[in-house]
Amino acid sequence: MWERLDAIERRFDELTAEMAKPEVAADYVRFAELDKERAGIEDVVTLYREYRRIHVQAGEARAMMQESDDRELRDLAREELDSATALLTQLEEKIKRELLPKDPRDEKNVIVEIRAGTGGDEAGLFASDLFRMYTRYAERHNWKADVLSLSEGTMGGFKEVIVELRGRGAYSRLKYESGVHRVQRVPATEAQGRIHTSTATVAVLPEAEDVEVQVAEKDLRIDIFHSGGAGGQNVNKVATAVRITHLPTTIVVVCQDERSQLKNREKAMKVLKTRLLDLERSKQEEEITSARSAQVGTGARSEKIRTYNFPQDRLTDHRIGLTVHNLPGILDGEIDAIIDAVATSIQAEQLAGAEA
Repeated sequence: MWERLDAIERRFDELTAEMAKPEVAADYVRFAELDKERAGIEDVVTLYREYRRIHVQAGEARAMMQESDDRELRDLAREELDSATALLTQLEEKIKRELLPKDPRDEKNVIVEIRAGTGGDEAGLFASDLFRMYTRYAERHNWKADVLSLSEGTMGGFKEVIVELRGRGAYSRLKYESGVHRVQRVPATEAQGRIHTSTATVAVLPEAEDVEVQVAEKDLRIDIFHSGGAGGQNVNKVATAVRITHLPTTIVVVCQDERSQLKNREKAMKVLKTRLLDLERSKQEEEITSARSAQVGTGARSEKIRTYNFPQDRLTDHRIGLTVHNLPGILDGEIDAIIDAVATSIQAEQLAGAEA
């Protein structure tokens, strides 16, 4: 591992020196390529350098313990050595996690699809709550959000909403959010004060690029129709909504939020390509293994991953047994601690598998 870290550090220094050259700085494409590679290894290099610094401190403390005749100095040196040893253990674990194989999709933008599940109107309201949670999370990270498709339910909820979130590392942060989210609360329409259980499904897909998915025009059926819902007089006069059917897979995508037929078509094609890419990846994963236990974010979307219990102000992530409180803050996008806990648990499993 240490030889590998030395090689990574040398590459980091090479990239830093290359980017400092005037001719490279003037070449935007080349500079961006080098910057992306450098950013990808910067964290592990920082940890490795910190590890070496603490390792030196530990060596100095150990030497003082062995060489000093002053009892008080030896006691101080022992405390410093104990502290440094504990820190070295923590840093080594972090370094090992950084060296785990990276998902090449981690830096991609994502398309988040939220659909009301069981529970009628309350499920639609919960879907709108989840939509707000993820868009508020995006705002906190200075990401851009763009609604690609929206189907309103009754009482202000959503039957379905598809939103694109654009920002560095979006997929790496949200890829474990896929699954069935369950809510337990008293609906506004419940006169008896009884707690209802409803669900909504969340699918987080890495945005497909044109080079990854090629769609033949002959495989598409494109229908143009009048948009429904709010939108002013334009939607009543001009057919701008677009429905694209991918004939080989029967996947159907509808976009009607824009006033321009062209923009609706562009959005629909983006969603279609992303779904086709996800379908292809799912097939590949099924070929690799037919039985994946506790799979998160890929292929296990039908399983309940999380419960939002309003009467107890409690969120439980069933995959890792995590329980936290403050649902108002969570639904306002304060979910970094939950995402970190799930990611850390999954990385620990990967690390254990790599060391086995």
